[in-house]
Amino acid sequence: MEDKEFSSINVIPLVDIMLVLLTIVLITATFVVQGSIPVQLPQAKASHEENLKGLFITITQEGKIFFENRMVSLVELERELEKYQRDSQVQVMADRRATVQSLVDVLDLLKRLGFKKVSIKTEVNG
Repeated sequence: MEDKEFSSINVIPLVDIMLVLLTIVLITATFVVQGSIPVQLPQAKASHEENLKGLFITITQEGKIFFENRMVSLVELERELEKYQRDSQVQVMADRRATVQSLVDVLDLLKRLGFKKVSIKTEVNG
């Protein structure tokens, strides 16, 4: 029996595998982008777009506090914020269903530490 030389390569299985891999990558990429803490922001009539640089504090519906996407207590938040300069931009994102006391506790802490550039993120209504 003679060995036959390959005159062509069937690339259809390779293309099928690549399409499956591409689909997996695209699906996981959208989850990574949306992988932030789920918070429904309150709505406002006007919006003042701030620079997205700075420190991020998130308050969830349950009152959990996240600093830079890491869950912290109010005492831990105070320790973390003491490391930063007082002229740093701080953005607070509080869920619209969060208790007012959770927001007031965080804002009181920021005021006590001397942060002056504090903004509350909202969604633009209309």
